[in-house]
Amino acid sequence: MLLKDKTAVITGCNRGIGLSMLETYSNHGAKIIACVRKTNNIFEKKISELSKENSRKIDIVEFDLSNESEIEKGFKKIKELSQKVDILINNAGINQISLFQMTTLKSLREIFEVNFFATYSFTQKLLKLITKSSNGKIINISSNAATLCSPGRSGYASSKSAVIALTKVLSKELGRYKICVNAIAPGLTDTEMKNQTSEKEIKEALNQTPLNKIATPNDIANVSLFLASDLSNHVSGETIFVSGGM
Repeated sequence: MLLKDKTAVITGCNRGIGLSMLETYSNHGAKIIACVRKTNNIFEKKISELSKENSRKIDIVEFDLSNESEIEKGFKKIKELSQKVDILINNAGINQISLFQMTTLKSLREIFEVNFFATYSFTQKLLKLITKSSNGKIINISSNAATLCSPGRSGYASSKSAVIALTKVLSKELGRYKICVNAIAPGLTDTEMKNQTSEKEIKEALNQTPLNKIATPNDIANVSLFLASDLSNHVSGETIFVSGGM
């Protein structure tokens, strides 16, 4: 029960890494505000079952992170649900693969809108609630693409690099409030995003990975659990790569 009675806000948690984090945090005693762009019956059933199983409250808040007015609406709803937030997980993100010459400014703005600007804006708003925690934690999900910088990833890698830079700056600005800010940079992970990667690219990635396997969403969730818990109280400004040693 590493997160007993903590309140965690998680974005993009209706599938993949986000859903794994939601399950892990609930299992460890956290009260969760699950932020999704759009809910569905399957997700709501899963949340209901998980909430009953762990006797922990899970609230769903719907809003679109690519829209500033929607972010404001989502924040107001979160504030109604809880006056204090102990943990913020900026997990929601989108992928985009195209060569530099074929990447339009429109598509570049779209990927930065969700991967970076939404993280920036949402964190700004929730900071009012996080500073009320005696030991706040902010965890941003980046990607090892930020440093690998593979062909076809100019937009995605740039947006995830920006997340790492933001993490470092915030760790220095928010340390005075006893808030730890860290990032996780997953490598190839078994999520829907992996389906956008060709078999050739997957094989090449595994050849460069000493552990020779693809990460599971739970592998990422467990690292985030460490960063969200009191076990990491002197860790801030760091980016942990969860890539099997790539």
